[in-house]
Order: sequence, then structure tokens, then C-alpha cells
Amino acid sequence: MKISHIKPLALILFFFSLFHGCVAVLNCTSPTPNSLFTELENHLFSKNQIPPVANFSQTLNVTISFTVVGILGVDAKAQTLTTFLWQVLQWDIAGLSWDEEQCGTERVSVPREKLWVPDIHISEFMDEDKSPHMPYVYLYNTGRVYDDKPVRVVSSCKLEIYNFPFDIQTCSLTFGSYLHFASEIRMFPGRTEEQILNETKDVLETNGEWDLFNITVVPSRLQLDSGDYSEIKFQLILRRRPTLYVVNLLVPSCFLVTLDLFSFLLPPQGVDRSSFKMTLILGYTVFLLIMNDLLPVTGNTTPLINVFFSISLALMVASLLETVFITNIQFSSSQYSAVPHWLRVLVLRYLAVVVCMPPKKKSDRVTVHLNPTNKDVSPDSTRNKSSINITENQGISTDLHPVNAPTRPAAPPEPALEELRKLSRDLTAIRLQVDKHFQGSKTAKEWQMIGIVIDRLLFGLYILFILASFVTITGIWILNNMYAA
Repeated sequence: MKISHIKPLALILFFFSLFHGCVAVLNCTSPTPNSLFTELENHLFSKNQIPPVANFSQTLNVTISFTVVGILGVDAKAQTLTTFLWQVLQWDIAGLSWDEEQCGTERVSVPREKLWVPDIHISEFMDEDKSPHMPYVYLYNTGRVYDDKPVRVVSSCKLEIYNFPFDIQTCSLTFGSYLHFASEIRMFPGRTEEQILNETKDVLETNGEWDLFNITVVPSRLQLDSGDYSEIKFQLILRRRPTLYVVNLLVPSCFLVTLDLFSFLLPPQGVDRSSFKMTLILGYTVFLLIMNDLLPVTGNTTPLINVFFSISLALMVASLLETVFITNIQFSSSQYSAVPHWLRVLVLRYLAVVVCMPPKKKSDRVTVHLNPTNKDVSPDSTRNKSSINITENQGISTDLHPVNAPTRPAAPPEPALEELRKLSRDLTAIRLQVDKHFQGSKTAKEWQMIGIVIDRLLFGLYILFILASFVTITGIWILNNMYAA
């Protein structure tokens, strides 16, 4: 009967101690490590399978903080951030304590496997943790557990690289329990934002492409259908160092574009201008192929610097095509048909004014040459040749024989005078042909004028593009520095 009464009482005490952690004040027999570890083995290590709380309704408070030791890299294509952290977790074991003088120490390192450790993880984790394993944690005489270990984190981060290389990225690291609800484990920040940032800047080892600008702490709660989870979200604000990309990408590209701009000073009549532009396009293409590895690759947005390179290449190609067009006009405009009316109005009336080349006013001077041929004159008047020259600065000179005048017997023409008249007519025809050859016809002049206007228009667009690019790049750089300040 006594045995039957003792067994239920022992079971009750066992389950009571199991639910309440059964951790009390440790009484060391001597201030030696053997005495302390014997007490820990008897009262703590055997209960490492249950949470260190007094009862199941009690919430375990876990404080977390970290220090960024290194920023290993940012993968724009995979949208990941790789960092190396010192992660610090702290929690209390309910009821555990010992006297420092009696046991001989304030804290002691114990194997991690001997204690119940909360399942704290990072929600943005994207790869296996390859950091070294730390086998020990600190245990204080107040029951506080101090778990400090290195963590190599490959986390997901939504990168916005539109302003590359003057971009600022915000990546989050969310710490929380994977299994336990907020009623069982509650997360608290262990240090303030300023303390984390200052210690990070003191121990940050990497001095590469990225600079840690700021760290913010945002307590949050994950709400799911199964329950709520307590979390702590740390936001890492990273700023890219743009000097490398400015020197290797922007400056050479601006030099090539400026060189293509000054190629407009070459005369378009020669072939040197077109060959020079083709050499520039080839060099710019090779430059883009070599520097392609420095450009970010992502499917979300197109960086502004890629747009700059594309527009620069497009302008170079357009200037080459325009040079070919103008060269063709200079040599073959006399064979073209008349300029269409809409093209004449658009280019010669409107675009010419835009590029400061208004159409010339027509002169009021009029010259009329009357040189009737034998087919247009009757046989009766073959001996009455007329020549009239009318100008603004001259009067009317006539040498006419009235028809009604009394007829006189015609004197035989002198051979020398007749030869001089023939020679005068031949020289006049030759002069007209030479003037037409050198001055060109009206159609050829219009086509040539169209080519000049288009050349001047593209030159102006080049200048506007360079100015707009310079203002945009300078503005983004200044805003980046102002934000960092």
C-alpha cells in the first residue's frame, strides 16, 4: 500500500518538475569547475529537451542583435545579398542561478547541445549557412544564456538599379522563430540602431564596392492563419561606391561621344568624315563589349546608364547614315526629281528656322534675255534682229527696225559682222551652260539645302544630348551625396 501511494506522488512531482523546468539555485560544494558542472548536469543539462520556462503559459523573451563584419557581395541578377554577421541571442533560464563566490565564477561556457536553444532563423535566407560551427555558449549565474556565433547570410534582396552606379539599396534581415508562435517566443532588439551601426563601422572588414550607410530596426509580427509569429526586421541601407564605374564607363563613353560631335566639323563632301565615324562606331562597340561585365544584369528595370549607352550608339549610327545621305546629295542631287512639297515645307521652312538657317529672301533684280531663234522669226524679219536687256539698274536698250518704215534695199551683210554675231551667240550659250553647271539647278540646290539643315539639326541634337546627360549624371551624383550626408 505504501509503495502504491509513493509511485503516484513521484510521478506527480516528476511532471511538475518537468513543466516548471525544475531548475533551482545551484549549491556548489566548492568553488571549482567540477562542483559547478556537477550541479549543472544534475539540474539543467538533463532537461535540454524542454523550453526553459516556469510554465507553458509563460513567454520566453529572446533578445537579438548582430554586427555586420563584412559585405561579401550583391548579385543583381540573382537579387541576393551576401553578408557575414556576428549574431547574438540572449534568453533567460527560469529559476537558474548560483552564487558567484560559492561556485567560483560569474559565467561559464557550456556545450550548445546541453541547452535548449530557440529556433531563430532569417526569413530571407536563400542558401546554406557555410559559417564555422561554434560549439559553446556562455551561461551566467543569473540564468542568462549568451549565444554569440558567426553567420554567413545569403539573403534575398529586391534591388533597384535604375540609378546605377549611384544607387542606394535597402535589404532586410528578418529574425524570428520558425516554429514557435508569438505566445511562446517573443523577439526583442538587444541594442539600439546607433549602437549596432557604430560597432559595425568599427569592425567592418570589407572595403569593396558597397558602403554600409545605415541600419534601422523595425519590430514586426507575421500573421498567418495558423497563428502569429514575433519577428525583428533589420534594414541594411547600402550605398554603392560609384568611382569605379564613373572612371571605367561614363568618362570613356563621354569622350567617344564628344569626339563624334566634333566630327561634324569635317566637310561632308569628302569620304574622311564617313570613315572617321565608322571607326568611332567600331571602337564604341568594342568598348561596350569589354565593359559588359561591369554593367548590372536584371530583369526588373533597365538601368539609366544602359539607356545612355544605347542612345549614344544610336546617335553615332544616325550621324553615319546622315553623312552618307549628305555625301550622296552633294554628288548626285542633279539627278534627283523635284523635292516633295511636304518635305520642302517641313525642312526648308520650319526646321531651317529651328537650326538658325532661315531661307534667303529672293532678290528683286530681274534679268531678261531675248534671243529669238530663226524658227520664231518670220522670213521678212530675218534681217531685223532684236536684242533687249532689262534690269533693275539699266534701262531698255532696243535696236528695232519698224515694220511700217519704208523699205530700202538691203545691203549685203558683211562677212566679219556675221561671224561676230555667231560667235556672240555661241559664247552666250557656253556661259549659260557653265553657270548652270556651277550654280546647279533649283532642285539640286533644294536637296543640298535639305542635307545641310539635317546635318545642322543632328549636330544640335548631339549638343542637347550631351548637356542633358551631363546634367542628369551630375544631379544624381549630388543627390546621392546629399542623401549620404
